[in-house]
Amino acid sequence: MGKPTGFKEFTRELPHKVAVAERLKYYREFYEPFPEERVKKQAARCMDCGVPFCHTGCPLGNIIPDWNDLVYRGRWREAMDRLHATNNFPEFTGRLCPAPCEEACVLGINEPPVTIEQIEKEIVERAFAEGWIKPEPPEKRTGKKIAVIGSGPAGLACAQQLNRAGHTVTVFERESRIGGLLRYGIPDFKMEKAVIDRRLKVMEAEGITFKTGVNVGVDITGEQLKKDFDAVVLAVGATRGRDLNAPGRELKGIHLAMEFLPQQNKVVAGDTIPGQIMATGKHVIVIGGGDTGSDCIGTSNRHGAKSVTNFELLPMPPKDRPAHQPWPYYPMKLRTSTSHDEGCERVFAVSTKEFIGKDGVLTHLKTVNVRFAPSPNGGPPKLEELPGSEKVWPADLVLLAMGFTGPETDGVVKQLGCELDNRGNVKADENYATTVPGVFTAGDARRGQSLIVWAISEGREAARGVDTWLMGHSLLPTKAGHDLPRA
Repeated sequence: MGKPTGFKEFTRELPHKVAVAERLKYYREFYEPFPEERVKKQAARCMDCGVPFCHTGCPLGNIIPDWNDLVYRGRWREAMDRLHATNNFPEFTGRLCPAPCEEACVLGINEPPVTIEQIEKEIVERAFAEGWIKPEPPEKRTGKKIAVIGSGPAGLACAQQLNRAGHTVTVFERESRIGGLLRYGIPDFKMEKAVIDRRLKVMEAEGITFKTGVNVGVDITGEQLKKDFDAVVLAVGATRGRDLNAPGRELKGIHLAMEFLPQQNKVVAGDTIPGQIMATGKHVIVIGGGDTGSDCIGTSNRHGAKSVTNFELLPMPPKDRPAHQPWPYYPMKLRTSTSHDEGCERVFAVSTKEFIGKDGVLTHLKTVNVRFAPSPNGGPPKLEELPGSEKVWPADLVLLAMGFTGPETDGVVKQLGCELDNRGNVKADENYATTVPGVFTAGDARRGQSLIVWAISEGREAARGVDTWLMGHSLLPTKAGHDLPRA
């Protein structure tokens, strides 16, 4: 619980950020070091709340008060063990998670909540620095071989858990490097890729095999997978970007976000990208107000865009928690990212009507203001355009960041014969088993576009489902049984 009176004595504090003008010059992370004594004070704010709702806010069920207390007392290695008991990759979530645990923090009812995410990051970074995170290969092997398709957080978590259960695991990735959207979708200024690489070294030393540049469904068929492996896990993500088929969509200068972001990440990694999509000197419009849109904004500003404008179809959310989303629910309130702070005009309740160009090249974009009107029969609100609100914006580059519509299903998913649910995701039961015996699924491929913390949770739960199916039982931990041994 930290210090009994800590939440009365100490205010919420986070590390300082490098000034905008300076950090726009590079693609590295830009938070300054946070001294240990200040971290302890933040951990001291964790109160003896009786029922720690932060557990319910976290999809992984992280045992947050325990490691807060251990940090406050300087017992960092025990804090690391407690953190890793539920989360394979706290170095990822400690940087990238939107922290629903903090919205569920009891202190957050009437005070700023505990800095849970930052403390999580401090624990794992200290653990790596001290050399405490070491390979944990299984004592014996089961003889079972498992293929994990996709190397994002769901696939990596699933692979590590299955390996610890003693199975022989091979992870397939169609790109040239492991990491999925962690590698190619998250800009380096949010998470430098050395963070992924150091964890991969640990996993390789534990006995996991990684195969890159292998497009499963093309280079290896679904039938071959079933012959070569005892079980298959589809962790292929939800990579089909939502498009915007407005008039003029064919003009040059309009791109999906995941055409734009991976290119810059590859360049940072040392690759050469002929014809790279650049925002330099351009009027950039990012359509979509979520994390992907924010990443496009930060990258565009680092390119040296002339202007960056962000469109969101929904109205501006309230700055504070709305009444219909009471604590401990995760509220839909206005959130300003570090990328927004770096320079961006945010426009809400606006819809794109038309892309305008000259000689096949985008030059402008036409919008109209909209509102969601109540349905007279009690159904979902109806989107209405506001008369006389049309506006034309200069636009040299438009980035579509409106989310994802589901997994790619024409390849290995179809070859294996997996059924889809009514949203187009891979259908699975409570054990993450698909409709094909021996084939499982986890992460965005199963639940649709979601959070990294959900992906890790899904990977862990799917691993338990696979282990049980292969062996008849499993000692892998679950969210409801944290104290079960780690196999």
